Amino acid sequence: MAVDREMLVERREVRRRLTFWRVVAVAAGLLALFIMVVRGGGSGTVHSDHIARVSISGMILDDGEQQKLLRDLREDERVKAVILRINSPGGTTTGGEALYQHIRKLAGEKPVVAVFGTVAASAAYMAGIAADHIVTRGSSITGSVGVIVQWPDMSGLLGKLGVNMEELKSGRLKATPTPFKKANEKELAPMKELVADTFKWFLNLVATRRKISPVDVPGLKEGRVYTGRQAVKYGLADEIGGEDEAVAWLEKVKKIEKDLPVLRRKVKRENYFSPLAALANRFSDVQGLGWFSSLLNGGSALLSRRGGLSGNPSNGLMSVWQMPSFDQGIGK
Repeated sequence: MAVDREMLVERREVRRRLTFWRVVAVAAGLLALFIMVVRGGGSGTVHSDHIARVSISGMILDDGEQQKLLRDLREDERVKAVILRINSPGGTTTGGEALYQHIRKLAGEKPVVAVFGTVAASAAYMAGIAADHIVTRGSSITGSVGVIVQWPDMSGLLGKLGVNMEELKSGRLKATPTPFKKANEKELAPMKELVADTFKWFLNLVATRRKISPVDVPGLKEGRVYTGRQAVKYGLADEIGGEDEAVAWLEKVKKIEKDLPVLRRKVKRENYFSPLAALANRFSDVQGLGWFSSLLNGGSALLSRRGGLSGNPSNGLMSVWQMPSFDQGIGK
């Protein structure tokens, strides 16, 4: 019996030691990941002259954190030029306008080149024309210059269900249009004026920045999309290519020092899960688990937004070709 007690005590001691070393191992692993994030994660601490690469993707919104990044780049003396990699179907018109204005301020301080990816349409194209030069892939989708506001008409469904929406309002145009009843022409007139006024502004922006006459570009006033090749042909973009062509243009035309490194600069997103997300992203990069990082970023972006963007006039005017899919993310 004494031997059994001694063996039991010894086993308990071994388990305590194993638990201790397991905790130490986990803590050491987390510390190592933290050091990796500090040294190499996020936008990083840059100590040398470089060309900054900024990604504009997913749904374009009035994004204060993205605007802060553009301001920081403008004030950073180590940033000699900026490449905007744009891959977005557009977003809110206000978001595109704000982005355009911040890019123009940035371009007033240092050269900016836009590089179009799979799609750069509507508000994303608005951001692109703010750059000094536009490079596009031949098969990129661009254009879709225009404004849209949408809402569902649920009046027929509510009638079938026997539901009547009652309301009291200060004026007949207050809170119109609404999904709960069909709008008449008098109620739609102010919305039509709002869309027309904003579209006129957008079209004039394109004409001024690209130095073109809208009537000379087939379908431009109708909101048509174009391939990159067509965009270059009609003056909506400058050349076919990618980042290499963008760098070459900066060196040749803007006299940017040859062979400067192109470094990624990222928007810093503030949320409760940001430290954990940063560690997980860095771990995913090291382990080659890019799919996990994409899923994490996409899910985090979706969770950080309040509500949807389509089918509700309260979301404001939209300059969007198509709503982005989940893998494109929202406001990356």
